[in-house]
Amino acid sequence: MTDTASPTPERRGGTPIGHRAAARLDRLPPSRWHRRLTLVVGIGAFFDLYEIFLGGVLAAVLAGQWHLGHTAKSWVIAAGFLGMFVGANVLSVLADRFGRRRMFLVNLAGYSLFSLLSACAPDLSWLLVLRFLAGLGLGAELVLVDTYLAEFLPRAVRGRYIAWAYTVGFVGVPVAALLGARLVAAHRLLGIEGWRWLLVAGALGAGFLQLMRRQLPESPRWLAVQGRDAEAERIVAGLEERVARESGGSLPSVPETETVPERKVPLGEMFRGCYRRRTVMWWLFQVLQTVGYYGFGSLAPVVLTAKGHTVTESLLYAALSFCGYPVGSALSIPLIDRIERRTLIIASALGIAGCGLAFGFAAATWAVVTFGFLLTVCSNVFSNAFHVYQTEIFPTGLRSSAIGIAYSLSRLTSVVLPFVALSVLSDLGAAAVFTGSAGLMLLLCLDVALLGPRTTGRSLERI
Repeated sequence: MTDTASPTPERRGGTPIGHRAAARLDRLPPSRWHRRLTLVVGIGAFFDLYEIFLGGVLAAVLAGQWHLGHTAKSWVIAAGFLGMFVGANVLSVLADRFGRRRMFLVNLAGYSLFSLLSACAPDLSWLLVLRFLAGLGLGAELVLVDTYLAEFLPRAVRGRYIAWAYTVGFVGVPVAALLGARLVAAHRLLGIEGWRWLLVAGALGAGFLQLMRRQLPESPRWLAVQGRDAEAERIVAGLEERVARESGGSLPSVPETETVPERKVPLGEMFRGCYRRRTVMWWLFQVLQTVGYYGFGSLAPVVLTAKGHTVTESLLYAALSFCGYPVGSALSIPLIDRIERRTLIIASALGIAGCGLAFGFAAATWAVVTFGFLLTVCSNVFSNAFHVYQTEIFPTGLRSSAIGIAYSLSRLTSVVLPFVALSVLSDLGAAAVFTGSAGLMLLLCLDVALLGPRTTGRSLERI
């Protein structure tokens, strides 16, 4: 039966529609509509990740052109992360109040505008201010990607499809480095410095995606929490009709055992009951993962120049290493719904630690590229697993806020990281940087193993 007809938009079988929206979405078979949704949302992750790793490219390029010292280079990397810290806190909380779709449009519009203005920056001060504002716009992008997809996708494919979304997004990482290498090598294009074109490309691409996202529906789970049952019913019923038409058959019936009422949840709920343990675990996780994950991506071009390579060579080697990001993301797809998320996070974190040590001590070019590639492969199995995991450990009424506040800690750590890491790099070398990183990843594994719940294959409302 399709469940597409009902006596009223408010009730079905005596149960409020809002209470059954989750069960009706979870039992849908995956369809072309789900795949298109994953693609459109995943493209947004592309620009977030492009921007994150662009910081290291700009720092390496501008160090020579603008004669930047260690502190100035650190600020070039940190400015965007500082904006993301503020944006993750503000926009993710607003997404729980005003809706996922609205914040999707707000954050991309802000990023596109200020990224374009950054390309016109006349000096370091203006660049830092505008990079901060661009980061502010992107602060909640990945939080919204995770939240939005988790609330629409059937539970049987939730992990796999979110992994596909990030596979699309992570193509942006090697693209940033390859574009950087080509444009820096050319120095100028149409009379404009190459690094400015990198910022223009991000701005125009995000503006185009903004038009695509205007067609997205609001999350029925969020609407149900807000008491807007008629709107939730209209979206769910329309989706059921579309999926039934695409699949050419009837839909599975809605299991009665899945009827779990959702409600508005005050922010303080994060620190009560079972959620307190999860909040502490996830805050520690976000601080620790930043060093092992974002540390490599944002600092790799600078680390390679410190090893004695030219800027152009460093960007090329970084680009080759960064090819592991989409490869690792694709590798996670067949694993993520078969292996418990918590186990996959721990195993891939150990891989990051080991490959990071090898990269830090590597001297030969082949070893630098090989271990950098393997590190990024492990990084994206890790990343996809934790992005799915964080959507599953908090309820709908709190999901965006709880994830966003925790995720903002990773952005704040990313602000501090360049200042610490570049000082250690200058004084002690790359080996010391990655030895410290490996130690922190081991602490992360203990954190998840001791405090993290099991989630794979379970309904969001039952975790």
